[in-house]
Amino acid sequence: MQNGHDSNPVDETIYCSLPRRLLAMLYDSIILLGVLIIASAIALPFGKPQKVAFEDLWFTLWLVVVCFAYFGACWRYARMTLGMRAWHIRIVSDTGKPVSWPRCLLRFLVGAISLAALGLGVLWALIDRKNRGWHDLAARTLLVRLSGAKR
Repeated sequence: MQNGHDSNPVDETIYCSLPRRLLAMLYDSIILLGVLIIASAIALPFGKPQKVAFEDLWFTLWLVVVCFAYFGACWRYARMTLGMRAWHIRIVSDTGKPVSWPRCLLRFLVGAISLAALGLGVLWALIDRKNRGWHDLAARTLLVRLSGAKR
């Protein structure tokens, strides 16, 4: 059956370019900022009255869990984040199937390392023939352009 959600986009794939990937990341960072503000408000009644990320361990862990919940749920269930949706990008495993929870977690953790390494893990997409970053290589995922997306 060849509908948009069940077909295997890896067969006739247009891999996501780095500029498109970066624009989706920009969109997601704006959305994530709002999500983290709400998560911070939820955390206010608990623990220390003064909450500062990276100074309060529990608050920092809470924010990391919230970040993973956003990305992991989007990747696992919608196969794209809201930023990826805006730029017609879908994430698939190397087999073309939806990404499993363990792969989502691995992708999230290696993605954080990729960004912490001054973005080198993301820029790796410039030299990979399938435009994959370190996080894609580690989790065996691909970002593909949805068919019908304009250049």
